[in-house]
Amino acid sequence: MANIQINAKSREVLGRGASRRLRNLGLVPGILYGGADPEKVIELDHKTLLMELGKEAFQSSIITLEVDGNKEEVLLRDYQMHPWKKQVLHIDFQRVSADQVINMNVPLHFINEDIAPGVKIGGGIVNRVLTELAIQCLPSKLPEYLEVDVGKLEVGDTMHLSELVLPDGVESVLAQRGEDLALATVQVPRAVVEEETVADVSEEGVTEGGSGADGESSEEKPKEGDADKT
Repeated sequence: MANIQINAKSREVLGRGASRRLRNLGLVPGILYGGADPEKVIELDHKTLLMELGKEAFQSSIITLEVDGNKEEVLLRDYQMHPWKKQVLHIDFQRVSADQVINMNVPLHFINEDIAPGVKIGGGIVNRVLTELAIQCLPSKLPEYLEVDVGKLEVGDTMHLSELVLPDGVESVLAQRGEDLALATVQVPRAVVEEETVADVSEEGVTEGGSGADGESSEEKPKEGDADKT
């Protein structure tokens, strides 16, 4: 599990105007909730936060949030970005308890794509149907990501959720609902299939036409003078 820590400060002044002033100062307004402690409004350094949000682990791991010197274990639950600027407008964190099950979306990492028979021999590509998976587990069991091994897939094969091996203590929310969605398939690109089809049709046409060495039909041509014999 990734060891991630970020610092924050409590804020007293609330409202849209106060949040706008914070953003102008290079800060991000946020909120911390959950657990037995009361909800707390906070502010974080924008530059540091933006850098952390660019890391996959920050969005799927337990984070140590230090607020005014006090450390708490939290999960990133939501954040809002500016419509076109690279700016974080607001962020939400949720406290976690060691003995309480959490729900989290974790990314899927696909491995052995290049050695899958359908890719290496069949000329296909791996189509990733899902990129993340909703799971349930205790905080101590939360994986940073889940590996999906597609190394045995042939062209036309599909790997389903039921084939994914989950770590001990981790359960799939979809599986609990009885759903067995596809995770990945191996398919030959459409352009390649069309190219091969055109090539096959062309070869059949040449064979049926029976062209000669000079490219003309092998059908017997009328000899000179034949026209006069009619």
